Amino acid sequence: MDRTMLQPMVVLIGWTLVILAWAIAVRLPAMKAAGVDLRKLVGSKGSDADRVLPSAAQWKAHNYNHLVEQPVLFYAICLVLTAVGPAHPFNVALAWAYVAFRILHSLVQTTVNRVAWRFLFFVLSTLALAALTLHAAMAVF
Repeated sequence: MDRTMLQPMVVLIGWTLVILAWAIAVRLPAMKAAGVDLRKLVGSKGSDADRVLPSAAQWKAHNYNHLVEQPVLFYAICLVLTAVGPAHPFNVALAWAYVAFRILHSLVQTTVNRVAWRFLFFVLSTLALAALTLHAAMAVF
């Protein structure tokens, strides 16, 4: 089996776990500083933290949420392309471009959080995903 389309998936999953660890490492001290006691919280949701924690601490958590939204489609389409046969080099390049743009999006959102830059990387990653989806549709229909 050709595994080249699986490699970008594994890298993005690994990156998602790095962002999760970073979010936890930043948010727990911020929660303590804000007087939030996890043992006393009942039924809260992530957006509640936006009201009491510094924005920069929340950016990591927001980015983690973004990494478990649209990339799910990326994982699915990579699996479809893997199932239909050997990976075309252009699709492999698109998959790596998707991962690179999502990592750049993460780096912007978790540090300076400039929306225009985030939007640029989001659009570029979405275009790569759309192209991969078109190629998958051409392969299966």
